[in-house]
Amino acid sequence: MIRIVIAEDQQMMLGALGSLLNLEDDIEVVGQASNGKEAVSLVNKYQPDICIMDIEMPEKSGLEAAEELKRSDCKVIILTTFARSGYFQRAIKAGVRAYLLKDSPSDELANTIRSVMAGRRIYAPELMDDVYSEENPLTERERAVLELIADGKNTKEIATQLNIKAGTVRNYISQIMDKLHVTNRIEAITQSRKKGWFK
Repeated sequence: MIRIVIAEDQQMMLGALGSLLNLEDDIEVVGQASNGKEAVSLVNKYQPDICIMDIEMPEKSGLEAAEELKRSDCKVIILTTFARSGYFQRAIKAGVRAYLLKDSPSDELANTIRSVMAGRRIYAPELMDDVYSEENPLTERERAVLELIADGKNTKEIATQLNIKAGTVRNYISQIMDKLHVTNRIEAITQSRKKGWFK
């Protein structure tokens, strides 16, 4: 019997997934979580074979939970509406075994679970097409600057927090805008969010 924990913040979707999977002869849903934090504690408690995880959830995202579970024996399958290459790249780094989109046929999920148990990795084909062309062009420091801008920090506050000069922050901001081909900070933040590049 393949033991499963499901993490999904939409209650109706969570219930439907649980019922659907429990109809399979070789699958048993042992726990249901409504956020990533609950998912991690249920995995630690029940030691399931697989955790099916949404990405955007309160308290802890599915990607953060997957990163935390990377060293456990539980295999993570991401099931999301977001075909974002940034999310996908982060999922791969977190050791996620499968990444499916919610508009996939329902029988595909059960088949993916069995394939993952057999040692295979399954990724939505639409993500494979652009994953290599969609690398985040920003350096680690540029990402840090952009995340602080997104948090509402001004140039002086960013300089203080990163222990650099305000002029250096302004240089980073113009490099960010050049690399992302945008004309202002808002566009830079919007584009990074859309591509799933923010932590």
